[in-house]
Amino acid sequence: MSPLLRLYLGFSAVSEPLWRIIHHRRLKRGKEVPARLPEKYGTYTSAPTHPKVLWFHALSVGESFALLPLIERALSDRPDAEAVLTTSTASSVEALAKANLPDRCRHILLPIDTARATRAFLDHWRPDLAAFAELDFWPRLMVETRLRNIPMVLVNSRVPDSNFERRKKLGGLTRDVVRFFDRLLVQDSLSRDRFVALGADPKTVEVVGALKAAARPLAADPAELSHLQTVFGTRPVWCAAATEGREHAAMIAAHTLVSAVLQNPLLILAPRFKEDAAEAQEMAQNAFDHVARRSADEPLTAKTQVYIADTFGEMGLWYRLAPVSFVGHSLSDGLDGKNPFEAAALGSAILSGPHMSYFSESYDALIAEGACQIVNDAQGIAQAVVALQDDTRRAAMLEGAARVVETRRAVLTRTWEVLKDALAAGSDQKTSSPVSKYPGGV
Repeated sequence: MSPLLRLYLGFSAVSEPLWRIIHHRRLKRGKEVPARLPEKYGTYTSAPTHPKVLWFHALSVGESFALLPLIERALSDRPDAEAVLTTSTASSVEALAKANLPDRCRHILLPIDTARATRAFLDHWRPDLAAFAELDFWPRLMVETRLRNIPMVLVNSRVPDSNFERRKKLGGLTRDVVRFFDRLLVQDSLSRDRFVALGADPKTVEVVGALKAAARPLAADPAELSHLQTVFGTRPVWCAAATEGREHAAMIAAHTLVSAVLQNPLLILAPRFKEDAAEAQEMAQNAFDHVARRSADEPLTAKTQVYIADTFGEMGLWYRLAPVSFVGHSLSDGLDGKNPFEAAALGSAILSGPHMSYFSESYDALIAEGACQIVNDAQGIAQAVVALQDDTRRAAMLEGAARVVETRRAVLTRTWEVLKDALAAGSDQKTSSPVSKYPGGV
């Protein structure tokens, strides 16, 4: 065990009072769900009801949605199993409550990374398999899971530049954690090389592609969709999705240019973070007379020029309603892009800024099929939005996206094959309590 990991485990054994202070402050700021907070300390209102428990973990909304088809596949294959899906954020609680989770799947919040909370979680749920999505690593939880001989598989993972440099600086701690995994399923060859450089055994790392391409389409309330389609009528509509605060000025500027060419267009501005909505609304009101904000229940009418869609769990509505979508978190340097397949699956032509490093492999595949257009500024966005009002141009892009998605569905099959093998191999090895203790009781 590296000295840094040993130090971290020692701290995690006594850090619960600090976590309680942090959560007290977060509750005041609306960053936690009060009724669900006990889950983070290992207290639950339900218990397992099936012989096998499959544990899937994702950080937040996008990552958890990418896991849902995998969970459905697993539960279909294993009628003796149930799934526990853990996430860490309040936003995921709201979104997953609306997501129509698969039967035999429940969502709970990940325990804080203390000895007591992680052990309480593992003692209560006794998972037979642990599948961690992407790169949300908590060392104490990794250690406690490994000590119980629970098979551990990393799925849908990728190592972008910034993350690679940060994890390299942690040295032995990162090496210890990546070696806990029985298998690491990554999105691209660069990530495979980087995991090996971080200390993973090359024999355990496999390139399978991005699981998000196989994700089921985002849900939408049928009644609300029908209502909004009636309100929108035949107006030109475009969406700016998952945008970050520094991108909003460009979105408003682009819509100003679009409005000079198209008759009565509507921009649906769906910011990534709720806290950016007020500033986005102010920017829009400085440029347009008719602006409405969904979280404030402000009416959307035939005159609305910019609609601030600042609610969670409703992107399925906006992608269905907007023939063209700019997928944000991609226009400014330092941003990493967002999942393009959610838009593609719902018939919305994809625009993106040039900065999408975290999703570059996905965008490269889409661009190669003519299924995505890269735009660099407000003028480029406006020109693309106007051009893509043409049904023929959009159809060609959507056909290209469909080809990419169909090719990527093999990722889902391969991922479940690896998990199924790990589950079978681990059945005789899993223990209900740690097989050993680290020195010092950490």
